[in-house]
Amino acid sequence: MTRVVASEATRASEASPQAAEGGAQRAAGERSSSGPAAVQPRTWTVLELLRWTQGHFAERGIESARLDAECLLAFALDCDRLRLYVDYDKPVGESERARFRELVRQRSGERVPVSLLVGRREFWSLPLRVTRDVLTPRPETETLVAAVLARFPAADAEISVLDVGTGSGAVALAIASERPRARVTATDVSAAALAVALENAAALGLADRMRFLEGALLAPVAGERFDCIVSNPPYLARSDADSFAPELRHEPALALFGGEDGTEVLRALALAAPDALAPGGAIALEIDPPQASAVAGWLSAAGLVEIATLRDGARRPRVVTALRPPVG
Repeated sequence: MTRVVASEATRASEASPQAAEGGAQRAAGERSSSGPAAVQPRTWTVLELLRWTQGHFAERGIESARLDAECLLAFALDCDRLRLYVDYDKPVGESERARFRELVRQRSGERVPVSLLVGRREFWSLPLRVTRDVLTPRPETETLVAAVLARFPAADAEISVLDVGTGSGAVALAIASERPRARVTATDVSAAALAVALENAAALGLADRMRFLEGALLAPVAGERFDCIVSNPPYLARSDADSFAPELRHEPALALFGGEDGTEVLRALALAAPDALAPGGAIALEIDPPQASAVAGWLSAAGLVEIATLRDGARRPRVVTALRPPVG
């Protein structure tokens, strides 16, 4: 991780980190006003704020320090990240710095994820609204979407797809956007999560081709069969919760933890899948890498075949797929 010393942001005593009252204030260019000798405030530019904030985040162990600084400053200035570099020498006004200062405080002090601070996240090139009611979509989950698209490569494929535990709708919406003739059903045990997913579907113009149903696992679609079941279920072990990144405290536990060992939901889905798959239908499950062999074993025990494990961009086992044997 590269640490950047923002010399431009510390040249004047009134702007130095040592003279300010806390990191978030320093990142927004606040000065000390503790006595009559306090100096006049200086002007902060876009680039100076970015450089200081990157160093501030890096000191606190935030790995994506530069990206986070850019996203938060762009949000505070109501512009895109490219505009930051077009206007890198533009002075930032006090009201904008105040807004930015609060964002920096929450990110560095409370470790609130950037996605929740700005209320959005891009997934599969789709802009999605996210809230504390849904899991923030991760890049590795795109492996799950890729697995489904590879199984049904025809762009005009008329397939029925079930997304179990849809959350923000990320996976279901990505599949629907790539397969315009697919019939997509998305379920979740959380009514609040379904409301976010439906909002995202409407914003993307995909709501008319999708169903959103509330309920656990396969209960909302009892008696139905699908060409594909896909799920990014809760798979973290509750017993390991104390070792996770502090950012996870701000995401719904319901979407994170799959029981004490993390496998409760995965096991249930694997064993129930044959009854909800059409002959020749496929299932794709996102997993924690160490769970790959166990999930493959459950799918095999359920009578599914052609079991495979796919790796994410970091070369870690991330998705296990299987097929229900065709009739005959």
